[in-house]
Amino acid sequence: MCGRYAASRGPEDLAGVFEIEKREPEEALAPDYNVAPTKEVYAVLDRPVKDADSPRPVRQLRRLKWGLVPSWAKTPEGGARMINARAETVHEKPSYRRAFTSRRCIIPADGYYEWVTGSAERDLEVEGRRKRPRKQPYFVTPADGSVFAMAGLYEFWRDRTLPDEHPLAWWVTCSVITTEAETTPLAAAPAEGPRALADIHPRMPLMLTPDRWDSWLDPAGTDPDALRDLLAPPPAGLLRAYPVSTAVSNVRNNGPELLKELEGPEEGTLF
Repeated sequence: MCGRYAASRGPEDLAGVFEIEKREPEEALAPDYNVAPTKEVYAVLDRPVKDADSPRPVRQLRRLKWGLVPSWAKTPEGGARMINARAETVHEKPSYRRAFTSRRCIIPADGYYEWVTGSAERDLEVEGRRKRPRKQPYFVTPADGSVFAMAGLYEFWRDRTLPDEHPLAWWVTCSVITTEAETTPLAAAPAEGPRALADIHPRMPLMLTPDRWDSWLDPAGTDPDALRDLLAPPPAGLLRAYPVSTAVSNVRNNGPELLKELEGPEEGTLF
């Protein structure tokens, strides 16, 4: 799954990476090292610009709310539960299938956090003990330091309780597509701890390599079968994972120190 990630790159950097044609300076976001559901996040998408002379799609950097609200939803309350869409079923689930064929995006990140329960705590859980397990967080990021381009979907939702001219009348929300976690060895796997992403969690965000960006973002691509081909996992060995402080487990903590690599799992959270 993807329940928390880091996004420190600014709009200038992202504009260069993704060849952005349109972005609004007033929509700039501060670096966020602990992005949680319902926060506003950057998304890259191809879409015609309203009132433009040409109807061609334009590569844009937009601010969206993380947690997809389907256009037909009566209220936006379920968005916080729809932060992830499974690659295996995204083409058929009512909440996602329309967006899958017409509203796809890339959600840029430095990487994502995932938590693994220490062996001692797992034993307690098996025994039915009530002690709350301590989980060791790991940060998963491209081994070469590049942007982690997460496949995403976006959707528009109209708040009918507000007039058309109200700035909050329209919500634009998004979801991260996830896939089965890699079972192949990590790049630069830590000496102590997980050897593959599947050792940390059975799911992971689907990372799109640059050769798939244009096809994924192209709104003219509407064939579900062709789009599903783009959801194939990336080549093995592109990602590394390392332990970070349990401070990231508290959403109120936010700063570059959360990305600091630890020499090993914190005491009491051994893998």
